[in-house]
Amino acid sequence: MTINWLQAALLGIFASLASMPGMGGSSIGNYTLGRPLVGGLVCGLILGDLKMGILCGVAMQVVYIALVTPGGTVSADVRAISYIGIPLAMVAISAKGLAADSTEAVNLATSLGALVGTVGTVLFYGTATMNLVWQHIGWKAVEEGDFKKLYKVDWVYPWISHAIFSFLPTLIMVKFGSVAVEAIQNYLPMDGIAMKTLFTVGALLPCVGIAILLKQIVTKAVDFIPFFVGFTLAASLGLNLVSCAVISLIFAVLFYEIDMAKQSRAVVSSADVDFDDDEEDI
Repeated sequence: MTINWLQAALLGIFASLASMPGMGGSSIGNYTLGRPLVGGLVCGLILGDLKMGILCGVAMQVVYIALVTPGGTVSADVRAISYIGIPLAMVAISAKGLAADSTEAVNLATSLGALVGTVGTVLFYGTATMNLVWQHIGWKAVEEGDFKKLYKVDWVYPWISHAIFSFLPTLIMVKFGSVAVEAIQNYLPMDGIAMKTLFTVGALLPCVGIAILLKQIVTKAVDFIPFFVGFTLAASLGLNLVSCAVISLIFAVLFYEIDMAKQSRAVVSSADVDFDDDEEDI
């Protein structure tokens, strides 16, 4: 698999769109296009291998499933993971001759994603730093009463930042990074210590993503039960993601109904207490 200039340019455009925190609200931008799950679909369409793109996106999404950016603090840039890491992972998997759904391909994709995600933080902070220039221009326009200039500050000037720190890096790294990946394929055999180390690290990364997710949503020991049931069913019955999602939906409906029943009982109990108090007052 090779990446031509047109494909690299398209990936650069999507990287720029994905770097917008809330372009068109939260429906378009970093919260959707920037996610590896969506980025894998886009990369698969652009590079002509939809299955491999989605599988690489799913593998990387698991690692960063609970990634948040509190106060603008970014530990990994999912935009770079989606539109630099996934294309390079697809090239690497193809160059190694691995099956897209194999364990080795998944581990290779996650390890490359982690590498690119760390590098992508530099691009993220570069964009934020350059945007300070436009903010300074905006404040000066407010002081001078030139409010029409604020439209340029909001809608035009930031594209310069995204062109420099999103489009160009993605274009260059995706186009010339594929050559480096092919060189690695030639000099690092599959049974070598370097590739085995890469696969081992990649296999551990999804555990980190799941652990961060559990830390955020598990408040008591009983919350682990749905996860244990899901892992047990997947391991013993070999269920795919769709089947696990259906089972998760069943659990969600059951928990919702239980919570609604508890709230209804609480309302009825409080109403009975109020009625008794009124009767005693009479």
